[in-house]
Amino acid sequence: MSNSEACDLLLKSGSVVTVDEDRRVIEPGSVAVRGNRIVAVGPDDELNHYEPVRTIDCSGRAVIPGLIDTHNHLFQGLARGLGEGMPLWTWLTDFMWPFSTNITPDEARIGALLGAVEAARAGTTAVVDNHYAPTDLDTTLAVAGAIETVGLRGAVARGIMGEATEVARRFNLAGALFQYSNDEEIEITDAAIDAYPPGGLVGVWPAPVNVIYNDQDLVRRSVELARKRGTGWHTHCSERKEDPPTYVDEYGIRPVEWLYREGLLGPEATLAHGIYLDDDEIAHVGETETGIAYCPISHEYIGLGVMRLRDLRASNAPVGLGTDGPCCNHRQDMFECMKQAILLQRVHSLEPTVSNGEEAMELATLEGARYLGVDVGSLEPGKLADIVVVDLEQPHLTPRHRTVAALAYSARGSDVIYNIVDGRIIYENGHCTLVDERAIMEEAQRRSEELIARAGLEPLLQPWRTDLI
Repeated sequence: MSNSEACDLLLKSGSVVTVDEDRRVIEPGSVAVRGNRIVAVGPDDELNHYEPVRTIDCSGRAVIPGLIDTHNHLFQGLARGLGEGMPLWTWLTDFMWPFSTNITPDEARIGALLGAVEAARAGTTAVVDNHYAPTDLDTTLAVAGAIETVGLRGAVARGIMGEATEVARRFNLAGALFQYSNDEEIEITDAAIDAYPPGGLVGVWPAPVNVIYNDQDLVRRSVELARKRGTGWHTHCSERKEDPPTYVDEYGIRPVEWLYREGLLGPEATLAHGIYLDDDEIAHVGETETGIAYCPISHEYIGLGVMRLRDLRASNAPVGLGTDGPCCNHRQDMFECMKQAILLQRVHSLEPTVSNGEEAMELATLEGARYLGVDVGSLEPGKLADIVVVDLEQPHLTPRHRTVAALAYSARGSDVIYNIVDGRIIYENGHCTLVDERAIMEEAQRRSEELIARAGLEPLLQPWRTDLI
């Protein structure tokens, strides 16, 4: 009698970084996949009895859990490289708001498609895309469809503006983006969830864009909708030093303190940035297991500050990594985010022991899965098969003494050679397998040029800036 077992895919003889409970690094190791689930992980000789439909030789390669981007704005890819050197709200009022109010549904779709392709090529398997322009039903569904077409897992966090608040008016943020009534925002989001409900590869979440300048009742209703429909919800919160004082001036309470008092925090809540949380607010997000998206490169790029990573992790809050979009990161590269997540904490604290490569891998995988609420993030039997294979036989990765250190400090998104989502190979040896990358890039270039002209942003196209020199 044969002891062989069938499987669809066997990743063999790699450096398997499991991020499992024991944090095993198995060298050489194998991962067996059947359907959309991992069925076995272990040393090569323990998986020799598997008879796969396809075997991939992973010698000289790392096999890791898929990387999870917990905060993005894919549509912003059409403005990549613009908006340099602006404070956040100037960046919004003078650059991103004109860009966002002029973008068409087709432009948003191709921007999301381009961003999803770039993410897939760099080893991202799941993304929370905070899409806020335009947010009509058809465009929201088109963005979700773009992510799904490339093969990524994730959520479209539909940006909800509603009726302009006094804070939005005071800081010149009110305008065309506040185009729907509060009732209309909830109705459109509910309809989008009908089309992309929980349980699919891609879902839709309610996303009041920013607690600071969203109407409080609209935030409350957004959370109620998420809980009614069984989805997550997403928002920006306390990313600028001025945000909590602004909220206190307007409402007499800090923003996360208000969310906690109203019972709006919880495992379904995800807050982008959370840089300026006080001790009580950190305790609240930890107690409720509210997710925090740590976006180190955008925090550096816009000069926002340094998130209290040690305190947040000690509180038990899920903390994932986010790229925060192509306009304040410029690359969909979670390897770069891992490295910067470590270095930003070290230079801020002047303490090299404050973070390390192992923590960065956890943030990008296991913690991101906890944040997203999906059964991924580690290589273990029973988990969904979201797996990335990284080429380690490159000059910048040689010599290699510790695989985790090589991945956290030396690897780049361009070193990814396979991206597997839900058991399906969506990127292989330089090409996305489900879409025509060249056609997408050509359309994105053409449409971006039209959009920049229509939005009146040509002054940002200076080939060499002298105002900061």
